[in-house]
Amino acid sequence: MRSVLIGLLVISSAACGQGAAPATSGAPAADAKGGGRGGGGAAPVSVAQVEERSLPVAVKAVGTVMASSTVDIRSQVTGQLLKVGFTEGQDVKAGDVLFTLDPRPFQITLTQAEAVLTKDTAQSANAQEQLRRAEELFAKGLLPKADRDTVNANANALKSALAADRAAIENAQLQLQFTTITAPVSGRTGALLVHQGALIRANDTTPLVTINQTSPIHVSFAMPARLLSKLRGGQGPNALKVAAKLPGGATLSGVLGFIDSSVDPATDMIKVKGTFANTDRQLWPGQYVDVSLQISVEAHALVIPTTAMQASQQGPFVYVMKADKTVEARPVKVAWTDGEITVIETGLTIEDQVVTDGQLRLTPGAKVSVKPAVSKKG
Repeated sequence: MRSVLIGLLVISSAACGQGAAPATSGAPAADAKGGGRGGGGAAPVSVAQVEERSLPVAVKAVGTVMASSTVDIRSQVTGQLLKVGFTEGQDVKAGDVLFTLDPRPFQITLTQAEAVLTKDTAQSANAQEQLRRAEELFAKGLLPKADRDTVNANANALKSALAADRAAIENAQLQLQFTTITAPVSGRTGALLVHQGALIRANDTTPLVTINQTSPIHVSFAMPARLLSKLRGGQGPNALKVAAKLPGGATLSGVLGFIDSSVDPATDMIKVKGTFANTDRQLWPGQYVDVSLQISVEAHALVIPTTAMQASQQGPFVYVMKADKTVEARPVKVAWTDGEITVIETGLTIEDQVVTDGQLRLTPGAKVSVKPAVSKKG
């Protein structure tokens, strides 16, 4: 029995000794310069050489198509609508007759004004003759000065009445002209809001119809205010080129036509407009289009694939492969990104190679191996 207890004590002591011994198994710690996050040697990556290209500097945005002018047609006189000279949605030219109001009340007013002028003209002629005789009698001392002055005042009053009568006739003629409403601009008419026989009121709040001038037409969009200096001189004969891509795929060419006078402080953006001929009416007011404004050409742009870009709390960076096949995390400043390529303003040189695939396994100083390039079959 004592021998059994001694044996159990020896086994327990041995077990306790194994628990206190340092561990000798498990995954080895990653060498700071020998592997990536997963360890196990060099991490396979794809790399690309930094290239220098001549690239157009373009601003891309979503633009809104706007009519070059929008005119609400209202009547300047009150009257009954006799005729509508177009159908809603029709293209009209400047000077085309749109509406005709009943001219008879205005013609009567004009006739009355002309009759008053005729009467006052006769009275004025008689007053002038009386004034002539009064002057002769006053010169001979046969007429008191007070009577001469009364005749003179009456003659002058009738002269003023003639001027007022002529003004009344001109006003009546103008009111008569307002019964024919013509298109002030060429464009496309909108919905017709009145119909023949309706009573039209002068300067009503609701327009009779709205005309949108769509040829030429504008596309409005916003661009960063930091590029404003590049836009100076971009109007007039040296206008910058603007391209608008329609949802269907067609691309139209226009020119920069407007730069706003102030920058929006909330967004640090400035509003600009491109002008397009739009003779075939492909652009429509209210439509959204993709806009590209070429503002200059960068002759020595440093370009890398967009897949090389990485983000951190400190800003964008890329992994640069050094000569000893280790990588360095290099902060960069991006000039702009255009699809698959990114233009770098600072942080890289033409001699650098950047990692474009496999960044998830990398840490600064990690050892890498370049994967063979995969040939693209046509």
